[in-house]
Amino acid sequence: MSETIAPPSRFQTYDDPPPPSATQSRVAAIRAQLARRGLAGVIVPRGDAHMGEYVAPHDERLAWASGFTGSAGMAIVMTDRAAVFIDGRYTLQVRDQVDLSIFAPQHLIEEPPAQWLAAHVKPGDRIAYDPWLHTPSGLAPLAKAVAEAGGTLVATADSPVDAAWTDQPPPPRAPVVPHPIEIAGEAASDKRARIAAALAKSKQDAAVLTLPESIAWLLNIRGGDVGHVPLPHSFAVLKNDGAVDLFLDARKVTDGLAAHLGNGVRLRAPEEFGPGLDELAGKTVLADPGTAAQWVFDRLEAAGATIVRGADPVLLPKAQKNAAELAGVRAAHVRDGAALTRFLRWVTKEGAAGNVTEIQACERLEDYRRETGALKDLSFDSISGSGPNGAIVHYRVTQKTDRRLAAGELFLIDSGGQYLDATTDVTRTVALGAPTAEMKDRFTRVLKGHIALATVRFPAGTTGAQLDTLARAPLWEAGLDYDHGTGHGVGAYLSVHEGPQSISKRPVAQPLLPGMICSNEPGYYKTGGYGIRIENLIVVREAAIDGAERPMLEFETVTLAPIDVDLVEPALLTDAEKAWLNAYHARVRETLTPLVDPDTAAWLKTATRVL
Repeated sequence: MSETIAPPSRFQTYDDPPPPSATQSRVAAIRAQLARRGLAGVIVPRGDAHMGEYVAPHDERLAWASGFTGSAGMAIVMTDRAAVFIDGRYTLQVRDQVDLSIFAPQHLIEEPPAQWLAAHVKPGDRIAYDPWLHTPSGLAPLAKAVAEAGGTLVATADSPVDAAWTDQPPPPRAPVVPHPIEIAGEAASDKRARIAAALAKSKQDAAVLTLPESIAWLLNIRGGDVGHVPLPHSFAVLKNDGAVDLFLDARKVTDGLAAHLGNGVRLRAPEEFGPGLDELAGKTVLADPGTAAQWVFDRLEAAGATIVRGADPVLLPKAQKNAAELAGVRAAHVRDGAALTRFLRWVTKEGAAGNVTEIQACERLEDYRRETGALKDLSFDSISGSGPNGAIVHYRVTQKTDRRLAAGELFLIDSGGQYLDATTDVTRTVALGAPTAEMKDRFTRVLKGHIALATVRFPAGTTGAQLDTLARAPLWEAGLDYDHGTGHGVGAYLSVHEGPQSISKRPVAQPLLPGMICSNEPGYYKTGGYGIRIENLIVVREAAIDGAERPMLEFETVTLAPIDVDLVEPALLTDAEKAWLNAYHARVRETLTPLVDPDTAAWLKTATRVL
């Protein structure tokens, strides 16, 4: 391969932060807006009015104001100081991107924004926030801190940041299309009726829906307003008779969409959303304080509605995949597994020879997925980490950080695809050449935890937090651990991160239910050395156990790709663990061999050999 390859623009996203002069002028423009309004500061979150993980360029206010482009964070700009808040994933990135003479970097968890505000707000200060960009749950600690310092938190109809951002990109207007019923598995009219019946049973007149993925699932529609997630930006009000008001930019409406939505769905302009909430005066309305903007609650309260603060009613039905959705998930993982297997053969050979960079690895894997003819998009920017970069849990390669793979190192690739029938997410770690004894020990402990979670049977009502220990125990025995969750929910041609289920140390109360998809991804990370993660997607299903005295559940592993046996230390595995790995590899080999070229098939036979 050539020494350098010009990467696509996505690898430049945070490689080229604005120069200090640009940051200075932008902060100066924000402060001019603050002065004009008699404000002492403004809170700048990373997010949009839909509270999604992925945001459009129009909504990258945090990146524009500070230069920081991580997936989570916040800034506070005051007239005399400013801070940017990031979590542990971004402590290095923030220093590369942000002008530290203007913004003081703070840890989002250890030095949260509320604590910072309490220390720096003075009596009488008015601190601005955009009510479209904060949920009531997220706003509460900020409001408390400002009030205790003697200040006031002020909602602004005209954001000082947007007013300063004179070349702000326009809002996205991607086409909205029907999602095929044979893939969705349930007509939108039936979904609406089912959830509306639950509202009526709870004596609620309507529910306000602001999460694009909830609206997309409920109405069997898909869009493209943000990268990697096929979502249309919109708002909706679901009535307890099953009727829906959908507030959607008319320029996104495609031929046939109105017919697909049917008479039960009324298309309305986005600017009618406020009046639509006003129409709920005197009604009992469900809204989610964890996902809906503060603006929604303010408008409902002003209209005289009785607000029920509860979970988005679509979250749980969406998370429990039906038979058609699960069939799509299984089919997608077969084609995705074949593409990944072709890549693993290529990267283990070429990477050990020093012929591949991290960016080139991303590009080649995407090429293999596109050659399936079914790929719509990646499900996220691939995490392609060689050697010490693999130890950065959420590492994102850029031109500046790109390094060449080398023999004697480990290479970690966390990636996924968006297909019409499913969303995939898989991580594999491979040895480039001969691994060290320590690498094999750590990898095998991660594998043991992975197998423990894959094979567990558990009573109905069990939460992911109760199972998390299983994946960590083999590492704990050696005094090791990892600092991320073991599993997250995954959507069906929707977001790669889906709630309400999870498997982690966090005490999430949601039990695991049949049809839910989770990731199974324990790991180990040696700072400055290497990273290890093994990730498959698993589906919760009922377990048939003779003599069981209560309903039991188990997991079905749907991801199909070889796990590097060269990194396994067989002496650390029990007979049962070896049997699981051998059976899994037999399934991988039998399923994927007919779908790959002869050279890959021969490699796969060796890669899935019996231990």
